[in-house]
Amino acid sequence: MSIESEHLSADNETRRRRFAADRSDETDPQWNQQSPRGGPRGLECDGVCGAHLHQEGLDGHSSLLCTSLPLSPSAPKYLCTQGSHSLHALDDEWVEVPCKTTISAENEVEAQKLANNYKFGFRKWKSHVTERPFEERSEVVKELYSELNVIKPHTGSLISCGNVFYVILFGWWLALVYILLSLVMFTTLIGIPYGKLCWNLSGYFLWPFGKSITKGVASDRRPKRKDAHTFTEDVEDNRGASTFLLPTPVEEIVEEPQPPLKTSHWKRVSTYVWLLLGYPVLVIFHSLGCLLSWLLVVTIPVAKMNARAVGSILLLPPEEVHISPVTEPQSGEDTALLCCNHAINGYYYKYTVDGINVFAVNLLPLVIIALVIGYVDKDNKFASSEVKFATAIGSIIPLSYYIGMGIASISAQSNFAVGAVVNATFGSIAEMTFYITALIRGHSQGNQCLQEIVKAALTGTLLGCILFIPGICMVIGGLRHREQRFNSRSAGVSSSLLFISIGGVFAPTMFSKAYGNLICEGCSSTGTNASTNTSGPYVCHNCHYDLGEKNSTMFHDHIEPLVYSVSALLPAAYIIGLIFTLKTHSHIYDIQVGDSNASGHLGAVVHWSRWRALFILIVATVLMSACADLTTEHIQPILSQPGISQYFIGVTVLAMVPEIPEIVNGIQFALQNNISLSLEVGSCIAVQVCMIQIPLLVLFNAVYDVGFVLIFSDLHLWASIFSVILVNYIFMDGKSDYFQGTALVVVYLILLAVYFYAPSPAGC
Repeated sequence: MSIESEHLSADNETRRRRFAADRSDETDPQWNQQSPRGGPRGLECDGVCGAHLHQEGLDGHSSLLCTSLPLSPSAPKYLCTQGSHSLHALDDEWVEVPCKTTISAENEVEAQKLANNYKFGFRKWKSHVTERPFEERSEVVKELYSELNVIKPHTGSLISCGNVFYVILFGWWLALVYILLSLVMFTTLIGIPYGKLCWNLSGYFLWPFGKSITKGVASDRRPKRKDAHTFTEDVEDNRGASTFLLPTPVEEIVEEPQPPLKTSHWKRVSTYVWLLLGYPVLVIFHSLGCLLSWLLVVTIPVAKMNARAVGSILLLPPEEVHISPVTEPQSGEDTALLCCNHAINGYYYKYTVDGINVFAVNLLPLVIIALVIGYVDKDNKFASSEVKFATAIGSIIPLSYYIGMGIASISAQSNFAVGAVVNATFGSIAEMTFYITALIRGHSQGNQCLQEIVKAALTGTLLGCILFIPGICMVIGGLRHREQRFNSRSAGVSSSLLFISIGGVFAPTMFSKAYGNLICEGCSSTGTNASTNTSGPYVCHNCHYDLGEKNSTMFHDHIEPLVYSVSALLPAAYIIGLIFTLKTHSHIYDIQVGDSNASGHLGAVVHWSRWRALFILIVATVLMSACADLTTEHIQPILSQPGISQYFIGVTVLAMVPEIPEIVNGIQFALQNNISLSLEVGSCIAVQVCMIQIPLLVLFNAVYDVGFVLIFSDLHLWASIFSVILVNYIFMDGKSDYFQGTALVVVYLILLAVYFYAPSPAGC
């Protein structure tokens, strides 16, 4: 080898060491440790492996290095093979480094769900679709699911803000109810034992902290044990005998004469007096306390305490219920029933019921309320249109969550093809139900305003997914992790795809501006009153391009075919992306479960089976259609509010409310230092809007003409294009912090201000 070749090899080695040292300095030290499941973590990279190409030597070989990025413990770990590949200088041939995905998950179902998060066209889902082993959960999580039937000595002071809040909100009136019932039971004479029980429980529920309720046999029926001095006297009587001949010390139970057995609890007259006068009243008040504390979420321990009182304690014989401080020793015959030291736990936002987050569970009754007042109270006697609109639009939030959980459950238990079909079919169902019902109602009423509202909602979804969701995730993630890294190549692909989508969707609009007939009608204020010198709302007909009857040839011969062409090309591009990731290049997403003991479905207890998830998807879709119909029926009073542009309502409320579960998922990914998925959340929704939702609306209009024309206003056009350019610039360096996120959020708020002060569209 020549001297020049040796010099180049040494230079390559020096650069390689510097590159490795720089990456090790940027990586969190905790990722250089052993994996908690055993074995070294190896080289890790996020998404597609980034290849670092050194200067090529004379021998025609180069080394490829896979960068190492810190990921959260629950995120997939990408182990990349490292080696040399032939790279000919004249041919410029690039040999790609194989990358295999290794998922650290409890079981294969969870591994499949995590892998789906990184695939094009799949909905990003954070929550678990299987039950996590309880013994492997942290102590904080175990405390959330405790049933308060274990006596635990308290640590620290019991006088805390949460406990004082309990007394103010719940304790005083529960204690008052028990005192009043105690007086009632005392007046019946036969219910005196229950009167004493109510008196004791009034003090407990006023301040239950540091106390416990146990179940034990009556004191006069407990067997008595011989005291220790009895055995000592026996020993003294045998003082002269050898110690080997002394009896073995055995605890002796002295059988005292038992009193006659008492009447069974359910054969007493006092029991039925209690069930008639006392227990029903307490059921009502404890149920009220249980409901209020459950809705507040952080006070769920109070809900468990009320439920346990109604279901167990109040149905026991009064002589078997014992209240004592936790510091007192309990006898062996007593069974713990209730012990609560803290009324508030801030971690209950993680609480789930059958895999469903507690907030989604609490919002589900809102769906029933919206349907009842919407379809029963037709004349608005009990609720106004504004209230019906608010409840209907709010009910979309839990339904969107249930649809997302159903999609994730089916995709995690099926092959990639079924998962892709389910994601494409149900991924946009929440938005499509509203858009279609709004277009149908607007066409039947001859109201062009609803069509403009649909276009505003489509644009608002794009702006929110391009600017707000990545921005808020960058801000929250950057405040915790200072600086986060993501794969700039993957983000560049998403940005390019957004450019293609935006260009296709707004192509008919730009075509109409180039060849349409420009008509300017100007702006004017309506309802001018000369006597009071006041005017009505400012209506701007604006300069627009005539595509109606006066210029029907332009629309039918040129713009309409262009719309159909674009609507066919965009889904085709979406299908090509699915084929690329699921078929031809599926080796990039090969799944290897990190824990060898978690292979297969043997250890997985799925919250929702495939059939159950499909049933919930169908029911949620039907309910979503009903709520969307109520939203469009009662939206007119909202649109008629003076001083608020209809554009603003469309780009905010109607666009972003269905995306609230996605925003929560993105924030959770960012908090776990997985900013790549946070950015993909918004990109995935924006791509589905352009490549699936809008073509479906065009197809629906072709089958059932509702007058939907794919021509957007200038404000929608330039706001969308500017947003895509800005995001593409932000994603260039592959780094994110709270400042970049703040920039995106501020730009989003500026655009909302523009929409807020914009004149209402024509026909509204």
